[in-house]
Amino acid sequence: MLDVFATWPAVWQALAATLFTWGLTALGAAVVFLFKDVSRTFLDAALGFTAGVMIAASFWSLLNPAIALSEEMGMVKWVPPLIGFLAGAFTMRLVDYILPHVHLFGRLSEAEGVKTPWGKSTLLVLAITLHNIPEGLAIGVAFGAVAAGYESATLGAAIALAVGIGIQNGPEGTAIAVPLRREGLSRFKAWWYGQLSAAVEPVAAVIGALAVTMMRPLLPYALAFAAGAMIFVVVEEVIPESQSGGNSDRATLGAMIGFAVMMTLDVALG
Repeated sequence: MLDVFATWPAVWQALAATLFTWGLTALGAAVVFLFKDVSRTFLDAALGFTAGVMIAASFWSLLNPAIALSEEMGMVKWVPPLIGFLAGAFTMRLVDYILPHVHLFGRLSEAEGVKTPWGKSTLLVLAITLHNIPEGLAIGVAFGAVAAGYESATLGAAIALAVGIGIQNGPEGTAIAVPLRREGLSRFKAWWYGQLSAAVEPVAAVIGALAVTMMRPLLPYALAFAAGAMIFVVVEEVIPESQSGGNSDRATLGAMIGFAVMMTLDVALG
């Protein structure tokens, strides 16, 4: 099976990988069919786990390969990663400023971005969608880097990144669907909106894979761009949300476990 997967074009690999991560989001959101509510302690630990995975993926799967690729391509090895990283962070800051959304445990009055008449449910989904854009982009760029044929970009590392992001997408799906259910939505609607938040991942992955396969000199910049975008999301939203419910110890433990899981996957498979 893996041998067959390895022969696919990078765009198809990225699409398949993000359909997998989307599926795990849907699976996590399906918790609402079994429970109307989940403890805030669990949600905070799950968000901490998500943060740990995203931080580890940003270095092990994105920044580290970006540095190695810069050197392989004859560039000053720290310049493309630095430029890409900051560009990713600033881009997400711009999206965060414009896109209407409300943080997971925030009130409607605390909504950010352009003012709209949309309800809290829509704004919650947009907030998680914001999380998923850099995740999909990261997977697409990782598979695009493999297709480019550079020694420092391996299929195992790209698969490890997809698996790691998929694992944390499960609890993330729960973390969005349960508050929606608590807001009064039906089980199906809460699940539907919860899984819909990850629909952007395949789109971002295909764009990322296409971009780097068509313009190979962009590779180190693109890898670092995805890392900067993910770190911005972690620092701006995921960690503050995980620490806001009075379960900081469990959220921090979740982050440590998430980092360890992602690091292990990347080193073992990459």
